[in-house]
Amino acid sequence: MLSVIVNTIAVLLGSLIGLVCRKGISEKYQSAIMLAIGICTTFIGFQGALKGENILVAILSMVVGVAVGTGLDLNGRMNSLAGKVEARFSKGNDKGNFAQGLVTAFLLWCIGAMTIVGSLEAGISHNYEMIYTKSLLDFISSMMLASSLGVGVIFAAVPLFLFQGAIVLLSGLLEPLLSTSMINEITCVGSLIIFALGLNLMGITKTKVADFLPAIFLAPFASILMSFVI
Repeated sequence: MLSVIVNTIAVLLGSLIGLVCRKGISEKYQSAIMLAIGICTTFIGFQGALKGENILVAILSMVVGVAVGTGLDLNGRMNSLAGKVEARFSKGNDKGNFAQGLVTAFLLWCIGAMTIVGSLEAGISHNYEMIYTKSLLDFISSMMLASSLGVGVIFAAVPLFLFQGAIVLLSGLLEPLLSTSMINEITCVGSLIIFALGLNLMGITKTKVADFLPAIFLAPFASILMSFVI
């Protein structure tokens, strides 16, 4: 769990630095920074999506996943929860950006390939290199996000710690269940969701990205199904 704690501290420090710097950054530069983050996010998503081994697995996972997520209204529920946290902790300057900051940071930090694969490696083989590398990247991204979207970003450290910590603790149980092929498909689907997030950050789309989250958990089952079909 040490690597998870380090990652959480990294995003907390980065977010705090970003919030301090935000006061001296004009709206013009904040918009430019958000565009840069969006471009980098789409690249990360595109790069990770190439790890998929069967496009049919990605299609099936995404289609069924977004149907489930839409039915459960995951995006609406996440924004509603963020709104409740905002009402309690946020000040006037962050109104409107709080939910976007929290949800965006959560999706960016928690559903990427480095989160899933790195946490599995940390729990199974005690190899922390990927999580420590991710910590540095998250430190940088948290500064950029907080400087543009405000205090909501820092609250994403809580689900990051819980989600990543859960994977590390459960890795021993997950290891015999997840093949390399399944992990690749999970990485692919998660990266497609990150790609969609990047498009949102650039203002190109307004996709309800959180509604796609079930696709990540459906990817291993879709991989098994396709192994019998093809």
